[in-house]
Formats: sequence, C-alpha cells, structure tokens
Amino acid sequence: MEQVVPGTPSRMRAINDRAALETLLERGPLTRPQIAALMGISKPTASQLLARLQEAGLVVLDGFTRGDGPGRTAERYRVNPEAAHVAGLDVDPGRILVRVADLAGNVAGEHRLATPGRSGGDVVARVREAIAGACAAAGLGPGRVRRAVIGIQGALDPRTGRLGYAAHIPGWHVPRLAATLREGLGVPVDIENDVNLVAQAEQAHGAARGVDDFALLWAADGLGMAVVVGGRLYRGATGGAGEIGYMTVPGAPTRRDAGRGAGHGLQSLAGGPAIHKVMRAHGFRGHPSPAAAVRAAARLLRPAAPQAPGSPGSPGSPVPPGDGRTAGASRTGEGGRAAERREAVWRERASAALEEVARRMAAGLAPTVSVLDPALVVLAGDVLLAGGEPLRALVEREVHALTVPRPPLRLSRVEGNGVLAGALDLALAAVRNEVFGSTL
Repeated sequence: MEQVVPGTPSRMRAINDRAALETLLERGPLTRPQIAALMGISKPTASQLLARLQEAGLVVLDGFTRGDGPGRTAERYRVNPEAAHVAGLDVDPGRILVRVADLAGNVAGEHRLATPGRSGGDVVARVREAIAGACAAAGLGPGRVRRAVIGIQGALDPRTGRLGYAAHIPGWHVPRLAATLREGLGVPVDIENDVNLVAQAEQAHGAARGVDDFALLWAADGLGMAVVVGGRLYRGATGGAGEIGYMTVPGAPTRRDAGRGAGHGLQSLAGGPAIHKVMRAHGFRGHPSPAAAVRAAARLLRPAAPQAPGSPGSPGSPVPPGDGRTAGASRTGEGGRAAERREAVWRERASAALEEVARRMAAGLAPTVSVLDPALVVLAGDVLLAGGEPLRALVEREVHALTVPRPPLRLSRVEGNGVLAGALDLALAAVRNEVFGSTL
C-alpha cells in the first residue's frame, strides 16, 4: 500500500501559492475575494498567500476595482511578468530566429540572425548573439533569460547527444550539443525537432487542443511529422520518429538507389521541389515557390467573391485567370463566353494539380494512419496551408480511400511561427514549474 505523505503547513502553503499563480495566469488580474472564491479558501488565507507572493516578487498590484459596498475598492493582483524570461529559437540553414517572452507569455522582443553557410565550432557564439539581439529588442540584459528551447530541422539522438537528420545545417554537429550550449550560455537549453514543436503548439492552443493521440504532417520545402501518443510526443530511440521524408514509398527512389542524401523516399515524391514540378506540369508556372503555386490553384477552386472587372492573368502570372479577378466581368457576348471557357480550363487544371498533390501526400499519410490509428491528423507547413480547404478535403478523401481508420484531417490553427510558439510553450512550462515551486 502506498504511504500517504502528510500535508505539512509549509507544503500546503506551497500548493496554495502555486494554485493561485496558475489561476492568475489563466484568469488574468483578480482581487483577493475573487482569488478566495475561485480557490475555495478564506479571505484571510488569500491575503496571507498574496503577501507571500508579493514578497517573493511573483505577483504585483494591477490597480483597483469596485468592491462589495458603496465607495469601496479592492486591489487587483496579477502575475509579475518580469519575474522570469525565456527564449525560443527557430533554426534553419540560413538564419536563427529568436523570441523572448516574459513569465506571463507576452513576447517582449524578437531578433533574426542571418547564418547563411556558416560552419565551424561557433554554435555557442551564434546562439548567444541571437539571444542577445532579442534581449536588446526587449530592453533586457542577456542574463535575464532563464531558459532556452531551440527548434531545429533535425533530431537529437539521446544516446550520443549529436544532431541527426540535419546534414543541411552546418556547424551544429558537435558532440554533446545540448550540454555544450548549456555550459556555454549558462542556462538550461533544450533542443527539439522543429515539427515536434509545431505539434506542441497545436496541442496547447491549436487544432489538436484536447486531443491525446494525433499526428501532424508538415509539408514545405521539406517534409516532417510529429507523433503524439497518450498526450506525449513520441521521439523514437534515436530521436528520429516522424522523419517521414525518408519513408520508402512506391514510385520513389529508395535510399539504396539514391544514397544517403534526401533525394529518395517520400521527400522525392512530395517534398517542395517535387510539388513545384507537379504544379508547373499542370500549367502553374512562374511562381517563386511551391506554396505560391499551390495557393494559386486553390484560389481557383474556392467560391469567388464578386470583383470589379479586370483583365485575366496568364499561365505564368502569380494569380492565374479565374481566381475571382474576372468574376464580376460581363458574360455577355463572345468575349464573355471565351472568358468562361478559359476559367473552366484553369479550374480543371487546378483540380487535377491539387488531386495529384493530395495523392502524393496520402502516399505517406496512409501508412502512418494505418499503423498509428490516430484520432486526428493536423496538416501544417507552407504547402498544405497554401492549399487551404480545397487541398485538405482532397488529402482527406485520398487517405480515407486507402485506410481502414478514418481520422479527420484539420488544417493548423496556430497563427504565425509554430516552431517559436511551441518552443516558448515548452520553455515557459519548465520555468513556471521552477518559479511556482520557489515559495516552498
């Protein structure tokens, strides 16, 4: 039988202090009576609790509000956002993007450090410079950051501490990478796969909120997947769970055929360059990226809002004809009928192009869904989000046609940079756990 640990007065005070801080974070500024009512404690106990938290620098006054009686006012309290700061980093081959947030989760500063082609043993110096830039933008000294979480296009092997699946990012392949950064920066540093961090953000406040078993497919220039089982990220024995771009699929070269590079597996079939080629083959040429081409096709398949008359685009224009620019144009006469025929042709091309994109995405998703049986699949990344609802529906149709499990597919709901959002979520969770336990 498990022995019950008695609740000592100091432990009970610490539990109440933590509960009060979490309530203030969730509900915003509150008065002493409001805190007492929400926590189910007496007003004197709430007063003592707030006095302790003020003395520890964890809560501050936030003005006054009208009290229970005429002319009476009550003090409002909030979590002191300056009690701690964290940094979230998003690393790719060309830059390090950093955001610094306070304890309440408010973004205080951001900085972008260009690192094109930089290699060598200066990774600590680069990260330090990037964080210092974000701190300067926030008006903080670099020593104010209490923890950093780094999202990177690779996977940290827990057995060796080395970064794998990241040959395209020079300078980060050092032994004991996380430990090296911790020692060099003087603060705890966690390194996480970038797509895993997007899944963390989706689970916290996005499309997967409240879902314990889901998969997230990321499709941009590269492909990635995050797998959440029982509410927790599954990383695999070497950290490589979810590296779906390397999956062997029919119709794509194998690693044995193509060598160790990324020119094989699902990446060669559904990665950004392959999707760009598909879109060009269907007439969507002249677009600077695969996402731009997919977006142009998806616009043609959405109901068009009435627009002022305008001249139709050309096959090489960023916005192909029929995306709504000519929806308000006159349809009388031979010119109108010709315009309708042109738009119908472009809609057919767009439908065929996105159907092929969907089939390629489903080639990787279907085996995953069959093995994992997730409750949900979240679609994220530039290419999938550019396709919007038209592409989402097509991918869902293809997956459901191939698998026995039929989970819903949803588009990401995290706005902005999901990697940074997930990094800050993880960093804040760890620091709040430390800070909120400091009143023991």
